[in-house]
Amino acid sequence: MIDIDAFRNGMALLGGAVSVITTDGEAGKFGFTATAVTSVTAEPPTLLVCMNRNSYANEPFKQNGVLCVNVLAGHHQQLSGDFANPKLSSDERFASHGWSCLSTPAPALDEALVNFDCRITEMHEVGSHTVFYCTIVDARLGGGDEALVYFNRAYHRLGEASRAAR
Repeated sequence: MIDIDAFRNGMALLGGAVSVITTDGEAGKFGFTATAVTSVTAEPPTLLVCMNRNSYANEPFKQNGVLCVNVLAGHHQQLSGDFANPKLSSDERFASHGWSCLSTPAPALDEALVNFDCRITEMHEVGSHTVFYCTIVDARLGGGDEALVYFNRAYHRLGEASRAAR
């Protein structure tokens, strides 16, 4: 079995797009920052989202049954930090930017590179995490030319604007 520190250090070198995952419904409005998002299949359009089972938002996401994956642009580092900060309330997290709804009640960030509005169709508990399988019911492309990525335990900007600055 691999040493847990070796696993974590190796995973730190697997860069990922940064997203804010949101939900709203009977259990309330919640959100968290994630890099553990990936496409599963195009037919039907399905995403996989992983969340720590100890997260304050885990049960509300399960109860609401919907979520929106908001892929962050390069300038959204502060927003990512806000949604990762356990000391901030939901109201404080959602206060700094504009939000709307697509087909579900899950908040969609108006400035996102893309919003994937989803219904949670399956859930599995694996180790410390809940794996959500999410059918995409709506999407909105926001444009933009620079993404926020997390690599080697730090934020980086990836895209046209960062290439032009070199």
